[in-house]
Amino acid sequence: MEAQLKDLFSRIHQQFGTGPGLGTGTGTCLLKVNDLSPSFIKSIYKALAAMYRTDPWKRVRPNNLFGFRVGKDSDLSAKRQLYPCAQFIGGDGGDLGIHLFKSEQDGLRVTGLMESKFVPNVEVLRVVFEKEALLFGVNKRMVCSLSLEGSGSEKYYPIVDVARCDSKGGGIRFRDPNLEELRYLYAFIKAITLVHPLLQIQENDKNEKSAKFEAFIETVDVDFPAELAGEIVAVTISYPPNQTYEEKQSISKFSNSNSSPIKYLEPPKEEEEFLGVRKCELCEKSIQIDQTLSCARCKSVIYCGPTCQKNHWKEAHKNLCALYKSMMDREEELILKIFKFNFVVENPCKWLESMGLHKKGIWRRICACFNHYPFGLLPINNNDNFEIWGGLDGREIPSNNTLYKTGNSNPGFLSSWSEYYNIRNLPLSSPVSVILSHPLTIYYILTTLVISTKNRLIKGKDVILHYLGPAVELDWLQTFCEMAHLLNGSGNLKIYMIGPEIPTNLIGLVPNLTNKLRINLVRGLYQDQFTNLPSPHLIIGLNCDLESCSSWNGVIGVIKGINVPAFFTEKSEILCGNAKRVLRKSGLNLSHPVGPNPFRSPLREKMGSNNLPCFSNGFIFGVNT
Repeated sequence: MEAQLKDLFSRIHQQFGTGPGLGTGTGTCLLKVNDLSPSFIKSIYKALAAMYRTDPWKRVRPNNLFGFRVGKDSDLSAKRQLYPCAQFIGGDGGDLGIHLFKSEQDGLRVTGLMESKFVPNVEVLRVVFEKEALLFGVNKRMVCSLSLEGSGSEKYYPIVDVARCDSKGGGIRFRDPNLEELRYLYAFIKAITLVHPLLQIQENDKNEKSAKFEAFIETVDVDFPAELAGEIVAVTISYPPNQTYEEKQSISKFSNSNSSPIKYLEPPKEEEEFLGVRKCELCEKSIQIDQTLSCARCKSVIYCGPTCQKNHWKEAHKNLCALYKSMMDREEELILKIFKFNFVVENPCKWLESMGLHKKGIWRRICACFNHYPFGLLPINNNDNFEIWGGLDGREIPSNNTLYKTGNSNPGFLSSWSEYYNIRNLPLSSPVSVILSHPLTIYYILTTLVISTKNRLIKGKDVILHYLGPAVELDWLQTFCEMAHLLNGSGNLKIYMIGPEIPTNLIGLVPNLTNKLRINLVRGLYQDQFTNLPSPHLIIGLNCDLESCSSWNGVIGVIKGINVPAFFTEKSEILCGNAKRVLRKSGLNLSHPVGPNPFRSPLREKMGSNNLPCFSNGFIFGVNT
């Protein structure tokens, strides 16, 4: 009887499916799709398995519709998007799957409170994950013959089809997807796998079952497999679907109800700012305190006077004002409000004085008072932890004792300052995060963003890291021991710091560190020195400002040639945009999109010619990942 009931429920499940989706499809074998090669089928299954491991259904619900665009922004208006709206189903229960719609309106019409609605003449490109035992015979044979990769520990296999509700009888009709539709599906899978972990739930939304996310948009480069000529396409994921980079049509957002498009094209009125000595965005002239002007609309760009402001508006700022305003609007979410000290820095010396740290210990590198000392040669006793931290109270600095004991959480899961301060029993009034941003950003990349290095550390193996262009951190090397404490005796970490700023007398192994951490200093350009170094598992450059120095071109060439994961940080979104252009020009495309670094410095810095949000190690992105 039990076997008969099991068979009955299996057949019911085969016919109707479960949960909020549209049920199980026809089970058509992808091998029957015209011009679809077996190798591309393998690539699709592999990409879906990788996405499955990231578990987007844990947070994303059917009511969270995403915008999805393939192609460069300049192409979007001319090129029809087959499926510009996407949805994850099954997060509330039932079969896990993906729906791609031909419009946002279709997605809204199909999405019901508890389950999908059967809407006549709406076509949906679907993926439904099924257990192997429930697959139709033709798909079982395809899985076996191609040795397709299953998803999850229980080996779920995706079924792909196109569903359409019949306008007459109300039933569901299914058809095979074509090659172009599968290309769209592949692009979405690869992009959403990278992007969905960056979504931030709105602070005032406590309903986990129908959580809404902060507005989001990110463009990533998807590398199609060799069987599709290996082309690289730009894929944009947005939430909500109508989210754009520049709100060119939203005139009312920046003006009152009586404003007209003609008025919007005029430069905004000047607004005085009193932020200290700054530089003009156009002529780069230094500006006295009482002479600074800024754009009244975006409040981000600094000018020396109305002439430069008007000229810059015509030359460039008119097209960037909306983008800059959106960046300024994101400042609130970037500020790390958990800390109980002043984190807005207009004058580093005054900030240090307010903290009682001016001209003390490693804090001397924060302001310009000790700039006459080359990097790495500040007068500090590196054997005295109390002096290193400028005399901070012992309760406000991390100790050199063993951090983790048996039974504690895996240190690889540390992903925020609040977790770090809690584990280290540090008060949130302690400013050590300002300096520890450098080693903890490296730790975060090693243990969270690059799975291969995390696995090596867990297995007790060595990890070799090439660290590019060190500068201020040469005076903070003792604080890098914190990584060894966090890794809790896992594999050894060997860091080779390479850069022209390294003093000749510091070349070689850094003394007085832990046995688990070795740092070697190498003077010179990376492109000249890398052949003399052990092959790296990871390459990192912090606050790199890729566009500003021509020597980065040679570095990027090396990174492209050796095809090793490389991560960079920049202080602002503008610098990230500049870095993306430099990388693309050299033939490298981002495989890890730009996103806020959870271990960014809490200090909000002021950039020379604008007020855009700026934090040391503020944003992080990667290539070859």
